[in-house]
Amino acid sequence: MKKTLKIVLSFMLIGIFSSAFANSIKWSMPGDSLTLDPHAQNEGPTHMVSRQIYEGLVTPGINMEILPQLAESWVATADDTWIFNIRRGVMFHDGSSLTAGDVAFSINRARTAPSDMVDLIKSITSATALNDHTVEIKTDGPNPILLNELTQIFVMSEAWAKANNCEASYNWDAGETSYCASNANGTGPFEITFREQDVRTVFEKNNNWWGNHYAHNIDKIELLPIKNDATRVAALLSGEIDYTNVVPVQDIKRINSSSGHSVKMTPQNRTIFFGMDQGSAELNSSNIKGKNPFADKRVRLAMYHALDMDAIQDKVMRGQSVPAGIITAPGVNGHTASRDQRMAYDPETSKKLLAEAGYPDGFEVTLDCPNDRYINDEAICVAAIGMFAKIGVTVNLDAKTKSQHFSEVKEGDANGMTSDMYMLGWGVPTFDSHYVYSYLFESSGSWNKVNFSNARVDELVAAMGVETNLDERNAMIAEAWDITQDDVTYLPLHHQVVNQAAKSNVDVPIRMNNEPLFRFANVN
Repeated sequence: MKKTLKIVLSFMLIGIFSSAFANSIKWSMPGDSLTLDPHAQNEGPTHMVSRQIYEGLVTPGINMEILPQLAESWVATADDTWIFNIRRGVMFHDGSSLTAGDVAFSINRARTAPSDMVDLIKSITSATALNDHTVEIKTDGPNPILLNELTQIFVMSEAWAKANNCEASYNWDAGETSYCASNANGTGPFEITFREQDVRTVFEKNNNWWGNHYAHNIDKIELLPIKNDATRVAALLSGEIDYTNVVPVQDIKRINSSSGHSVKMTPQNRTIFFGMDQGSAELNSSNIKGKNPFADKRVRLAMYHALDMDAIQDKVMRGQSVPAGIITAPGVNGHTASRDQRMAYDPETSKKLLAEAGYPDGFEVTLDCPNDRYINDEAICVAAIGMFAKIGVTVNLDAKTKSQHFSEVKEGDANGMTSDMYMLGWGVPTFDSHYVYSYLFESSGSWNKVNFSNARVDELVAAMGVETNLDERNAMIAEAWDITQDDVTYLPLHHQVVNQAAKSNVDVPIRMNNEPLFRFANVN
């Protein structure tokens, strides 16, 4: 009896000590990954989760430099041909070995609708495994930013995907789902051992990861999404969570005053803006019938001059934003300081422009806004609505959780009604304006929901995608910005600032895309 009791106590002590000394991080952000399918949604928090479990041929490092990952080396053998040498000895979480076939399968899956990555890698015409460790990628002419684009394409097991009936990416925007939406099998440093969407996701260290020579000492990560800012900060300060990469600006001082916590800050590669449907014959939510106020550039310009971004920076963002004149952030090729200068806040000019356009009494419209995606997103929308009211434009707010917001902006609501005006934030993982144009300005761009169409811009986007002469390419980018900024296609608001907070013993490197890399994290 004593011997049995001694054995039981020994196991209990082992459990207690292993739990106490395991290096774990409880991570929280306002929303969850929309899906575990690595090709179904090109969305920030979704990629944040995917990058812990999946890997690509190349990857952005801490400072956003392009590093080898599943490819050890590569070479362009012709203007339209790249050869990638695949790392040997890499295993998927299910124990199967990575081959070049898995890489080719994943790239072809990502470039095929309904994948949300189609616009990103549409220059790729084929991906072929030449043998178990060599992949050939063919492009439609030269692609000067192919490596930048491939940082966002994650590699799946072909056999696993086919065995689970998700050979193709499912259509998240249409409300579809699949086994790969709630399960994952990557090659990355962590594997998912528990998943309850929007509640809790558990990642455990992949002991068979090829990169375990990296310095991280993390055994376990728990993602616990907490939508409410105050609740999330309270959870951090009480010890219920250890780290958050989304810190409400109003709580930075409070967190920093805690001896057991600290806040890191860096400029973010993300710009927040409003889109206005300028292409539809009539707005769905407007009291103006038979025509579309936003189709008139003077109205779009009036809406721009009505926005006091200095006031929003001061009152809403507590100084933690940079008013923007262009919808792409510093550091992105094509961004210049002169383009980033805002036109004046001038509500009187706004009123004159509205009168000239035939709307002296303004008009009514609905603004769709997320309430759990960007820093103070709903508060920004509320402040902007007050500013629009001063020029006679009545804007009604429709704020929703990000999953519903993005779906309705991109595909329309349950009744097929599209957004007349909406908030969106755009990061640029390739650090090149072509990414912005291919999604937001090109006539066929999947996120061009303002229905902007300009033949010259389409021509320039196609040309900059294949031009390898940097001077000529940058001239194309500049011309495209000239056209779209003059058009007032979007209303730039501000560039975000990354604020992340953690317990003093938790070190997660801060990055300008606000995407944590736990493979470089440590618990001290």
